[in-house]
Amino acid sequence: MHGTEISIAVIFRSYLNKIKYEIPFPFERNENNGAPYENYLYMNKNECFNLGYISKTVGNKGELLLILDVDDVKRYGKLESVFVEINKELVPFFITHIELRGNGAKVSFDGINTTEKAEHLTRTSLYLPLSFLPPLKGKKFYYHEVLGFTVTDKIHGEIGTIQNILDYPTQALFQIKKDETEILLPVKEEFIISIDRSSKTIAVDAPEGLIDIYLNPTHEEPDTED
Repeated sequence: MHGTEISIAVIFRSYLNKIKYEIPFPFERNENNGAPYENYLYMNKNECFNLGYISKTVGNKGELLLILDVDDVKRYGKLESVFVEINKELVPFFITHIELRGNGAKVSFDGINTTEKAEHLTRTSLYLPLSFLPPLKGKKFYYHEVLGFTVTDKIHGEIGTIQNILDYPTQALFQIKKDETEILLPVKEEFIISIDRSSKTIAVDAPEGLIDIYLNPTHEEPDTED
């Protein structure tokens, strides 16, 4: 592999060497080269990002069609391994062949060589470790990386820390906590002045009056005479 390309197989194998679990899945086990693997590491979803899902089987040799929810599908053209969510646990599967197709890929998993076995994996979610994500700079960020960051507003100064990002279909929101007060701020680049990853702070210029709604809920504008 070249330069910044990351071998996911290396990541998984290091995980597999750390801890052992019995896999709760109705496939035959092949200790030499089969999947799923008898010993694997239970991965927390908080340590991974959702890559997409397995859509359907392809052909009669156990191949599967993956739908990838990513901006740049080409970056995953040499993917060697992936976590599949099975019985609410993330199980690693090694990829023996991958062929990109539009916004997805046709793959063969090690040990999945019949349509019957492949059918068990359809409509399951795919995950990769967060370490696979390329680092972002400037005002671009991954939601998980700014959790716990302190938010300072141009007018009000420090307004709290980011507890969560509510990813609604129409608009994602920073969920900011200041003492017992919750502040919801739209996640829009136009409101972000800067992100300082070293000090874990985000400077924002919130829409006029928005922060006051939360910090001064009983505040009323004085009446003005004509």
